[in-house]
Amino acid sequence: MGQPLPDYWSCFSADYAAARAAFVAAAAARGAALSRHEHPTAKDPQGRPLTVDVAVLGRPGAARTHLAISGTHGLEGAAGSAVQLAWLQVDGGLPLPDDVNVVLVHALNPYGYANDTRTTENNVDLNRNFIDHTQPAPANPHYATLHPHLIPRHWTEAELEAGAQALERFRQEHGADALFNVTASGQYTHPDGLVYGGRGPEWSNRTLRRIVDEHLGASERVAFIDWHTGIGEYGEPFFLCFNPDGSAEQAQAAAWWGADRVLGQRPHGMARPDYQGLVFRGVQQALGDRPLAGAVVEFGTRGPQMRPALRLDQWLRFQACAAPDAARDAQLRADLIDAFVPVSSVWRRNVVAHGLQITRQAISGLAAW
Repeated sequence: MGQPLPDYWSCFSADYAAARAAFVAAAAARGAALSRHEHPTAKDPQGRPLTVDVAVLGRPGAARTHLAISGTHGLEGAAGSAVQLAWLQVDGGLPLPDDVNVVLVHALNPYGYANDTRTTENNVDLNRNFIDHTQPAPANPHYATLHPHLIPRHWTEAELEAGAQALERFRQEHGADALFNVTASGQYTHPDGLVYGGRGPEWSNRTLRRIVDEHLGASERVAFIDWHTGIGEYGEPFFLCFNPDGSAEQAQAAAWWGADRVLGQRPHGMARPDYQGLVFRGVQQALGDRPLAGAVVEFGTRGPQMRPALRLDQWLRFQACAAPDAARDAQLRADLIDAFVPVSSVWRRNVVAHGLQITRQAISGLAAW
């Protein structure tokens, strides 16, 4: 601990392939036990394999495990990957506390990361996919009404303004919190829409469950971080803890990272949506009755203005091909990427600095838990 920060450009990679290579090389250099899960069908844009890579540092059978995931939301993985790489570079060679190991899961949604989209090869929001697919899917009755206004046929100022007016009418009738819940909690009816949770477990879902079974079988307590971007102040971390209010696990997370950061958080200043199918829940289910404390940790970018970027992601995927325009689409794609992983040195330095501190707090807190 106490090492100087690494240069941010040594942590952020140009694309998925470069990030994967850097992660594997850094983990190997630190003596980590490495394993990979190759996607059976999907490839990157150059036709190369897509893999979820796992690095385990410390004793495999340790009773306490810090589990950190990058790339749940595809292109957001660049930030989580950078934090994982920074930790490997700076702290990965230092002794871990007694009976603590670290499991790093790199690019849980490799298709999304490699193809600059948040969703999987099936357009599934992986962070809404961990529901019980043997039961009826959670209902989101207002989504069907808003869908045509969220994903317009044409990305023009006129259609975007018309959509904004429709959303404003809904907000005036139902309130801002209700609108946020409709567009963020998850929906299971429109495969080309926002926050689509899918009709069955995605390959990445099944892979994560295998990883937990393989590498956390002996873990008695788990400190968990799922790295994301978008919500919060620019370059600052925003914590979404999904441990039950008043639980011992929530108290642990608050002790590690600060009660003011963990308790009562309101994303974009609104009530937290009724999020369905979270990776957080999937890990909890895989662990059974073993305690897990942690959070989804976001690095803020555009604040409330992130909502159009979510819609743009879907529009580029499903509507742009109807009338291709290379110049337009290149600009829109660059805007989408910058919305989730800004190129600013200020933002990237902050991600590395905060990410290292948050990881250190989790590992130190886990050792004392």
